[in-house]
Amino acid sequence: MIADLPDLIAKRAALAPARVALEDAASGRCLTYAELDARAGRAAALLAARGVGEGDRVAVLTRNRPEFFELLFGCAKLGAMLVPLNWRMPPAELDGLIADAEPALLLHGAGEAEAVRGLAAAPPTVDFDGDYEALLAAAAERRWRDRWPAAATWYLIYTSGTTGRPKGVIYNFRMALANHVNIGGAIGLVSTDTTLAFLPIFHTAGINLHALPTLIAGGRVIVMDGFDAERIVGLLEARRLDTLFAVPTVYQGLLDHPRFAPAPLGHVRHWGCGGAPLPDALALAYRELGVRVCNGMGMTETGPTAFLVDPADAWDRIGSVGKPQILCLARIVDGAGREVADGEVGDLQFAGPGVTPGYWRNPEATRAAFSDDGWLISGDLARRDAEGFFYVAGRRKEMFISGGENVYPAEVENVLSAHPAIVDAAVLAEADPKWGEVGRAFVQLSPDGNRPAPAELQAFCRARLAPYKVPRRFDYVAEFPRTSAGKIQKHLLT
Repeated sequence: MIADLPDLIAKRAALAPARVALEDAASGRCLTYAELDARAGRAAALLAARGVGEGDRVAVLTRNRPEFFELLFGCAKLGAMLVPLNWRMPPAELDGLIADAEPALLLHGAGEAEAVRGLAAAPPTVDFDGDYEALLAAAAERRWRDRWPAAATWYLIYTSGTTGRPKGVIYNFRMALANHVNIGGAIGLVSTDTTLAFLPIFHTAGINLHALPTLIAGGRVIVMDGFDAERIVGLLEARRLDTLFAVPTVYQGLLDHPRFAPAPLGHVRHWGCGGAPLPDALALAYRELGVRVCNGMGMTETGPTAFLVDPADAWDRIGSVGKPQILCLARIVDGAGREVADGEVGDLQFAGPGVTPGYWRNPEATRAAFSDDGWLISGDLARRDAEGFFYVAGRRKEMFISGGENVYPAEVENVLSAHPAIVDAAVLAEADPKWGEVGRAFVQLSPDGNRPAPAELQAFCRARLAPYKVPRRFDYVAEFPRTSAGKIQKHLLT
């Protein structure tokens, strides 16, 4: 069992001080590993000068920026816990997170200053675009701890809270290292890689897919303050990216960009996808371009890397999330906790060093999240084929029973997404006096103006699904409400 880790950023700076670690996509400003390590040390000094000590929480409310990673490593040097906050939340929601985390300090960008002023009880603040640089320069440097306890908390990631109040998922140093091994092995991560960090840094993917693993490996991370198809296509045209991780809505957005398909794409060694189900139709569209989008699955609670399809299997295993990565254990069990046979659908559970020890100050939720023998209960239903490939059937809470048969909405949504007039779909259950429950589908149409009638969509589904799976009712939406990770917020659909 790993007890301690060395100061990872100091080690990387010692190994390759002149190599570029971070690049700001907007300004082109770069930081070498030596500069990043030095600025992280000064960030730790800034925190200490503002009264932050070991074990204290440091909240950050900002869009993606290089200073976030300075602060991440600065907290590690000091022993404080970083708490990234969702800048898309209104102050009333942020108040709940701040009350839960009780940060000693809040750092924010100029764009978030108004939200900070609206907080009911804000801690002391530092503005990245105001006093941060002056405070950084004035902070007294000192020697920081050179060993990081593997089980100590490094940062907290709050869940989206779509089914209740958000929970703070504990991330320790062991989880960060395990995720580095899991994703690094899956994508062949090396020190010469350049990746793009544009997914929100208040989500695990924004930090861990692939920014933090790339920094541990000694590669370059281009930091972008959100999805911008034009700028990403520009990076592709300049042949600047070796790896890319995105959610399905981003892959759809890139596909819709007029210069994406003509752009040089072969230099990107690995295209990863997660955060939400990847529709088969979208994966096939990329296959037509010669691009192997590798579907995967993980959770905030798994660090997040759990599954990822190997590039060699990406075109032949469309619909699969692949196999558990090297430090991830996965099993599928029935209601009694017994592992099911291949091909059977059951509850997906996880174990391994990448799994969180629990939720911040929430022992009840922590106990409920684990089985009696210590496996993390994902809440997902899945099956495994005879060759060990896993397929996610959907969330257990979304499954419904129609006429005595189980219906998994993810399967129906995947079929609907293959219709040429549909961009995306969501299926919910509604009560029916005869069958108990039937499906109700919400569909987002492509911008070409074609609006298929419900009868046409039912016929399309009936040709591909058993009758009990075909939705009874269809509703059309201009755009789906989504989480910051790209997941459809089904509870908002009525």
